[in-house]
Amino acid sequence: MSKRWLVISVCIVASVMLLSSCMGDSKKADSDALSGDLVIFHAGSLSVPFKALADSFNKIHPGVIILPESAGSLACIRKITDLNRPCDILASADYILIDKLMIPEYATWNLMFAGNEMALVYRNQSKFADVVNENNWYSVLQYPEVRYGRSDPNSDPCGYRAILTMKLTEKFNHQAGLTEKLMNRDQKYIRPKEVDLLALLETGTIDYIFLYKSVAIQHNLPYVELNDSINLSNPELSEWYSTVAVDVAGNKPGETITQKGEAMVYGLTIPKNAEHRETAEAFIRFLVDNGMTTIQKLGQTAIKPAYSSKSINQPDLF
Repeated sequence: MSKRWLVISVCIVASVMLLSSCMGDSKKADSDALSGDLVIFHAGSLSVPFKALADSFNKIHPGVIILPESAGSLACIRKITDLNRPCDILASADYILIDKLMIPEYATWNLMFAGNEMALVYRNQSKFADVVNENNWYSVLQYPEVRYGRSDPNSDPCGYRAILTMKLTEKFNHQAGLTEKLMNRDQKYIRPKEVDLLALLETGTIDYIFLYKSVAIQHNLPYVELNDSINLSNPELSEWYSTVAVDVAGNKPGETITQKGEAMVYGLTIPKNAEHRETAEAFIRFLVDNGMTTIQKLGQTAIKPAYSSKSINQPDLF
């Protein structure tokens, strides 16, 4: 190769490397350009995993200020549908609530991304903690000296799933009247969302909570692992789960919606009133690409992301 062509080749290589470097810097600049607020309304059971995801996301996008608000999923949705509060990401413990209460007026799509299961959570000092198990738990809850808590079915999916679990147990174990007996007990220990009950458990005010298995794992609490036939975890049992149902409050006063038993699936969406859509999309892409391992480590089931059948459009987020 002549000296002239060697010089040209070197110049070409240097130009390509410089262009690549500029493109890389441009991509980094684009990545770092995300800034401002990101408002997330999420189910109480997502508090720990979403905090972990937010911390990781901020390492990439330090200019983003993540503003999470935890509540029962129904309460989260009503902040948007009733109170007209702007929200960038709505994450529900039950995907079907987004389908029923948000699409098409308040959102156009619903991404299903995780699962969970019901459990009966207690502490080592709870009454009968040394004998409670998957075969006798519903008898233990009826002992006069035992107190248990559950969340409000009109605010929180964990609340109506607790009732569905009772109904399935009544059918599966041939315990006529069990649901009514359990629901008539300890009504003063009903709280807006399931994680609100943890303080009552820790102080010994109550002995047991109907709670998601993931929350028990996150807080290092012992729990009774319920049979798949009643814990609402197994998609293959959805037909059996659907034999029970519960009515809960809808969007409008006096309106109710019927929630049938179904394997648990969480859903999320970017509402129409989102003010930081680009950042919201970046966070969801991060969750799908990098966050599913975190969700699994914290006790939930990672499922293959998919849009619900009610979704009007399907943005390219995964």
